[in-house]
Amino acid sequence: MPIKAKASQDFVKIREIRDGIVILKDGGLRAVLMASSINFALKSEENQQAIIAQFQSFLNALDFSVQIVVESRRFDVKPYLEFLQERLGKQTNELLKIQTQEYIGFIRKFTENTNIMNKLFFVVVPYTPAILQVSESGGKIGAQLSRMLPGKQSAPEGSGNRGFEEHKIQLEQRVSVVEQGLVRTGVRVAQLGTEEVVELFYKLFNPGETEHPVTAS
Repeated sequence: MPIKAKASQDFVKIREIRDGIVILKDGGLRAVLMASSINFALKSEENQQAIIAQFQSFLNALDFSVQIVVESRRFDVKPYLEFLQERLGKQTNELLKIQTQEYIGFIRKFTENTNIMNKLFFVVVPYTPAILQVSESGGKIGAQLSRMLPGKQSAPEGSGNRGFEEHKIQLEQRVSVVEQGLVRTGVRVAQLGTEEVVELFYKLFNPGETEHPVTAS
C-alpha cells in the first residue's frame, strides 16, 4: 500500500498570521520582535558592565519565557554590484570611471573569497491562553470530561475575534515589557507586521532563495 505523502503545511505549527501575530494550531500566540545588535567589544569596560547589569535585570524581571533567534545568512552583494554598474554607465569623468571599475572588481573578488554573513536578531514573545494551559495540564482528564458532556462541543476560547482581541492585549503587554527591558540595554526593537512575519517564515523555510531583506516598519 503506497504511503501518502504529507504536505509541508502539516509539519508547520502555524495556523495563521493576523495583525502581525502568529497564531499556532494549538491556539497559542507569538509576537516577533526584530532587535538591533550592540558592538559590545568597542564599549568601555564600564559600559560593558552596565549593559550586562541591565540585561540581567531585564531577564530577572520576566515572569514568562522568551526565545532569542539569530539568523545568519550570506550577504547578497548582487544588488550593490548592479547599482555600481548603473552608476558606472552614467559616469562621465574618465578617472572616476576607472576608480569605479577597480572598486567593482575589488568587491567582486573579495566576496568570492570571503563569506560575508548578515545576522538578524529576533525575540519571540509567547502567550498561551489560560484555558490551553489547563487543557495541557489536565490531559486525559479533560478529554474524558468533554466526552461525558452532551451536545456539540464549543470551539476553544480564542478561536473567535473577541477571544483573539482579548489575548492580543495580554500579548501586547508582554511585548511592552520586553521592549522596555531591551531598550534599557541599548538595543533598539520593533515588532514585525503581518507581511514582515510572512516574509521571515518564508525565508526560514526556503533558505536557498534570495529575497528582499526583512525590515521593521
